Amino acid sequence: MKTTQDPERAFFIVVLSWVAICLLGAVPLYACGHFPSFLDAFFESVSGFTTTGASVLSDVEALPRWANLWRCATHWIGGLGVIALAVALLPLLGAGGFRLIKAETSGPEKGKFTTRVTDTAKILWLIYFGMTVLQVVLLRWAGFDFFDATAHAFSTMGTGGFSTRNASVGAFANPTAEWICTVFMLLASVNFTLYYRLFSGRVSDFRRDSELRGFCAVVGVAIVGITAVRATDLASLGETVRTVAFQVASVISTTGFMTDDYLTWCPASQVLLLALFFIGGCSGSTAGGIKIIRWTVLAKQMRNELLRLVHPHGVYTLRINGNAGREAILPVVGSFVLVYFALVFLTTIVGALGGLDAWTAFTAALSIVGNVGPAFGALGPTANCGFLPAGVKAWYCLAMLAGRLEIYTLIIFVLACVRRCRENSR
Repeated sequence: MKTTQDPERAFFIVVLSWVAICLLGAVPLYACGHFPSFLDAFFESVSGFTTTGASVLSDVEALPRWANLWRCATHWIGGLGVIALAVALLPLLGAGGFRLIKAETSGPEKGKFTTRVTDTAKILWLIYFGMTVLQVVLLRWAGFDFFDATAHAFSTMGTGGFSTRNASVGAFANPTAEWICTVFMLLASVNFTLYYRLFSGRVSDFRRDSELRGFCAVVGVAIVGITAVRATDLASLGETVRTVAFQVASVISTTGFMTDDYLTWCPASQVLLLALFFIGGCSGSTAGGIKIIRWTVLAKQMRNELLRLVHPHGVYTLRINGNAGREAILPVVGSFVLVYFALVFLTTIVGALGGLDAWTAFTAALSIVGNVGPAFGALGPTANCGFLPAGVKAWYCLAMLAGRLEIYTLIIFVLACVRRCRENSR
């Protein structure tokens, strides 16, 4: 396979595959007649496949049921990866498939846990499919009909956030379903290779995984902190915990479901929730964002530097998953975080040029690049992107793709295109 001989070819295939499937996904949406332009349908398709969940529609309930189901299905397809699905279905990709998956998947370290990459992809998709079926069954048990259960399972496991209702999951007023979605949003935010190790009997890998421990800590602190700020009396404590847990899971998993408008919360709880926009889920999951593992690496290194200041002659090493000597990962993590925030800053400028106020433009940039969905201000959880100028929508499409492909893949693609154009012009 030529992808093993030409590294750039893998990035070309991945980027062009994602653009192609987003264009194809936009065709049935535009055909349903509820999108004023093909750009709007393309925006919705990109938002779906990248599992962002930002929508240009003000009334999703007016869509035909098949169109609503397709919107949610784009989350499920894009969640684990278009290329990963192709590799699972096309064994002929062989070793070249691993290079393609590496260009598509998230996290600073990428590997395979079986000898053949096609087997790795198949196992991940089987786990993904099995968890989706389980959530459909549980939502049916909670009172959803089969259509709504399937659509919301697609959106939950893909951590996308499209719903069949204008008021999202909150429209059902079903506390049991809210808890089910909360649990599965968090499960979908965990590295799927850990599930394989768990099913293989390697339970110790769960306890030892630094990223998972960090993820649980962040979720726990966020839920306790926001609940403490919002709780007014013991009588409403249970409802407050459920609402907060759902919204925390929705934001940190970058799903974007809603049961309550967090713009009506007190400023302190909004700030705590905003902090989750900077974090995201785990690497190797369907969640977006910077990823817990990168913040874990930076936090551990910061601790080591502080210890060196206090004890200059001490020997300190970076430990990840119990393994020492992981300092080589620091430049990779640091450079990615820098590029990530550079893209957020650039996207903020584009939003401001398009007429958004500074607060909305900044939080929208965090949301779009992190594939979260809702933001703050004029693009809060009850708003939509339909009013944005065409240029801003087009840039947001690019930013969503960049965020889903972890930026470097798209940068390498653009630089390679520029270089080849220069070579052809000589």
